[in-house]
Amino acid sequence: MMNDTTWTVKGGKVLGPAPFFIAGIVNVTPDSFYDGGTHPDTESGVAHGLELARQGAHILDVGGESTRPYSDAVDEAEELRRVLPVVEGLVKARTGSVISVDTYKAKVAARCLEAGADIINDVSGFSFEPELLDVLVEYKPGYVLMHSLGRPEDMQDEPRYEDVVSDIMAFFEERLTVLENAGLPLDRVVLDPGIGFGKKLEHNLTILREIERFNELGLPLYMGLSNKSLWQGLLGLEVGQRRNATQAATALLAAKGVPIHRVHEVELTRQTLTIARELA
Repeated sequence: MMNDTTWTVKGGKVLGPAPFFIAGIVNVTPDSFYDGGTHPDTESGVAHGLELARQGAHILDVGGESTRPYSDAVDEAEELRRVLPVVEGLVKARTGSVISVDTYKAKVAARCLEAGADIINDVSGFSFEPELLDVLVEYKPGYVLMHSLGRPEDMQDEPRYEDVVSDIMAFFEERLTVLENAGLPLDRVVLDPGIGFGKKLEHNLTILREIERFNELGLPLYMGLSNKSLWQGLLGLEVGQRRNATQAATALLAAKGVPIHRVHEVELTRQTLTIARELA
């Protein structure tokens, strides 16, 4: 069932109510698994963001550090060099899309929020840099609380769970308590179970099959499975062959109540979610 969802972001701006939101991926990295090096500078990064906005992205998620398995970390200065001018360019363009920054670094988050970003998308659940919590409380942006078992450089070594969904829910409950006690209103928070982040194929599939269990937490779900390696594990698909799998899964998850979808192909996803909405 696709119910209308709202999400409050920086400054108290409310997204929605709407049956779905699309977050278009704007990677300004040389090494992301899908489009690394495609948008290597500010001009091409901004142009890509503008195109995704034209295609219907409600959110533009700008990232300057790849978090694919076994990727190398990027220092704060380099990440800011990549990301901040793109954020500034997209804010200046007034696309109508809100700007999200995919970072776990406190200073990167703060600088980008000051520049006009509205959302922080954090793969670490503020565990890589605990100082990020202070930034979240100060600026009160929209916040994507994501689960990852370990850091990118080691998260796929040998991930283990008692019950993957129950374990992730316990993580969310603990982190939400910390956020609320620190002063971040929970209407700012959406939950991402972290497909591919410290999960084997069977873990990923269990999360997707049982995604409705997360509704018990009472917050919107944010899903990032676009073109990921689980489609190679399940179907033998190489990176450039995963669009159909991504769209099929997106439709099924939307029908199960997942409202926010982070994707590379915005136009295809807009079509998929419109059909899912009409047929749900």
